Amino acid sequence: MSPAIIALVFGSFLVGAFVLYGSAVGWRIIRSWDLASGSEQQLLLERRTYLVSTILNYAFAFEIFSLLLYVYTADHLHNLFVGAMCAAGSLNVNDYGYPTLVIKMANVFLCGIWIVLNHADNKAHDYPLIKIKYKFLIAVAVSLLIEVLLQASYFAGLKADVITSCCGTLFSEHGETYTSDVAGLPPKPMMIFFFLSMVLCLRVGVHFLWTGKGGKSLSAMTVMAVVFSLISIISFISLYFYELPTHHCPFCVLQREYGYIGYALYLALFVAGISGASVGVLESFKGKESMKRVIPCLQKKLCIVCMSGFTLFAAISSYPMLFSDFVL
Repeated sequence: MSPAIIALVFGSFLVGAFVLYGSAVGWRIIRSWDLASGSEQQLLLERRTYLVSTILNYAFAFEIFSLLLYVYTADHLHNLFVGAMCAAGSLNVNDYGYPTLVIKMANVFLCGIWIVLNHADNKAHDYPLIKIKYKFLIAVAVSLLIEVLLQASYFAGLKADVITSCCGTLFSEHGETYTSDVAGLPPKPMMIFFFLSMVLCLRVGVHFLWTGKGGKSLSAMTVMAVVFSLISIISFISLYFYELPTHHCPFCVLQREYGYIGYALYLALFVAGISGASVGVLESFKGKESMKRVIPCLQKKLCIVCMSGFTLFAAISSYPMLFSDFVL
């Protein structure tokens, strides 16, 4: 009966219901949309698409916020389970904790990209992306409904008498899990790959801002940088915040002992990832006549947000490396 759990469960059900309604309207739009028609059905679809867009913008904004709330809730539940020291242990209580986290992360990207597509479509007078964005919405709806089921199963399956694993075990360099393999990666080569990916992203971003070309390259570099960043948090970034050479947990940085710095770290990374990926998605629609002015301007704004997010992420990650006494 935790308020956070109630908010997450009911919030996810509401988001799922709104997305199902939006998908139903979207299916009718995909089949019957004709802007040149003045029929009653077309007028009704035009009114409903405004309603759906408004509802989904708020629903997807909650979905993005719910990722942070989910991790925050898991972290604050750890004292209920023997062996858990942070969210890492709480999520390991049953088989649904980590799958829910993974699909939530994927849905944050999907929802963010849909919001960008919807914003671009509403900027044009003829709604050139309307069928595309609703086809995409149906795919997002499937992923969100899977999340609803996984999250409900996770919270419903929490048992206080379960002995779980602590983050020291899950992210141990000498374990036999995938997370242990990541934790065991050599720090110095990972530092090179991490900072190189940041520099390349910024380089491609500057090139895109200057020439307006290379949007898909920026998107690909963004995805690569996000992956390297998440691996690097486990491999070496977290070590500098904890000042312990064996503590690779990506969740403890979210706790008060470390100034909740993990929230700023992850938020900067996801904002950069969504913005950069959206630049590449929009690149495919620049050829549409009504999009020729809308998309380049929007892409440049997204590129600036992407570069700012990665810069902030790199700055937060580098601060303890430069100013703490800890040396690997």
